[in-house]
Amino acid sequence: MEQAKFLQGNLLRHVTIMSFTASIGLMAVFVVDFVDMIFISMLGKDELAAAIGYAGAILFFTTSFNIGVAIAAGALVARALGGGNEKDAQLKASSALLAGFLFSALFALVVWLNLGSLVALVGATGETRDLAVTYLAIIVPTLPLLMLGMAGGAILRAHGDARRAMMATVWGGVVNAVLDPILIFGLDLELAGAAYASAAARVTMAIVALLPIFRFYGGLILPGFGAFLRDLNPIVAIAFPAILTQLATPVGSAFVTRQMAEFGEEAVAGIAIIGRLTPMAFATIFALSGAVGPIIGQNYGAGRYDRVRTALKDSLLFTGAVVLMASAILFILRDPIATLFAAEGMALTLIYLFCGPLALMFFFNGALFVSNAAFNNLGKPFYSTWLNWGRHTLGTIPLVWLGAAWFGAPGALIGQALGGVVFALAAMVLAQRVVAQAEAEQHTSHQPGLFQRQARQIALFFARR
Repeated sequence: MEQAKFLQGNLLRHVTIMSFTASIGLMAVFVVDFVDMIFISMLGKDELAAAIGYAGAILFFTTSFNIGVAIAAGALVARALGGGNEKDAQLKASSALLAGFLFSALFALVVWLNLGSLVALVGATGETRDLAVTYLAIIVPTLPLLMLGMAGGAILRAHGDARRAMMATVWGGVVNAVLDPILIFGLDLELAGAAYASAAARVTMAIVALLPIFRFYGGLILPGFGAFLRDLNPIVAIAFPAILTQLATPVGSAFVTRQMAEFGEEAVAGIAIIGRLTPMAFATIFALSGAVGPIIGQNYGAGRYDRVRTALKDSLLFTGAVVLMASAILFILRDPIATLFAAEGMALTLIYLFCGPLALMFFFNGALFVSNAAFNNLGKPFYSTWLNWGRHTLGTIPLVWLGAAWFGAPGALIGQALGGVVFALAAMVLAQRVVAQAEAEQHTSHQPGLFQRQARQIALFFARR
């Protein structure tokens, strides 16, 4: 029988290894996207770069669906492994992948049939709209394969196999990077070539993520109809709020961009550059939620609440250390960064502000990521949804508006950073309460004899207060 990896050993070491390996996979994606844009820009046609920008807005929403399924798959498998039920973990993985593939295929078909309307909805017109539709028409049908790659990676992380989960993303990035110049320039396919390269990368991700599951973890089993319906409820219960959680981020970002537009193109350029710098500088923090989730899930499944609390604490310590290191590097490199992007005027001011004190504020984003991982794996996924939407609406819009009114474009950037503080602190406190409540419920469930059911109901009543 497989021993759940995270039930023993140093938790800070587990957090560090899982986060760094996951961040390498994320960096592969970010770098390939960056290179993609460079290759397209080399063609010298503004409408091609604009088409990728509009297509990216559509792809973000389609990817959010897959992220939700991946979070659900990872959480359910980790809990089952923590509880010592390897067969149930196998069944949960199979059900999650089957449900995700079916719904993703249906979702992809609906999107594919309405590409023209969707691209027009985000503002594309004329030739740019046609190019964006051509690009998406090639990529969107591969959405179910991307889902298999992402959910397969989450299942591997639930088993503690961070390296193989990482390699799925890395090999996808390698395939994309190799095929890009061949298809874009060599075969003169231009934007369609970039799309075919991305589609091939998704196929690669799915294969590399699924093979280790069959080779090392017993493979998958076709669930019966009854078992599939039984597993569908917890899958949807986690995936649906996780999808809603992902959709909050572009809402806040869109408001910040709109606010910056009032201060001219230099301010918009500055926030766009910061938007590219952030995932590169803090890839490890972005990876934290997916990395910490299996650690919390396994220990929750085993009833090891002491280790759940320690995992939360160590994750915050890790977040603080990474943010300090990344902020120091940004500060040291602020001049070369500004030179690389030929930043001037307000764009230069915003880059210096971000690469100085504001980068430190990313700790609170990391704290929110850790808390979201806890909620998703402790059976409270809607807490992640409400806190994320709160952070990107109530925590962003008023402060960005006030900051812009008082201090101009720098004030808007400061307001965006400050908005995360209150919601991160609330999330950390709430995460501790959720752990305490889960522990209390487990304790009362072991009350003997006739009073077991009554004691559990009383504990639940007061916990909800």
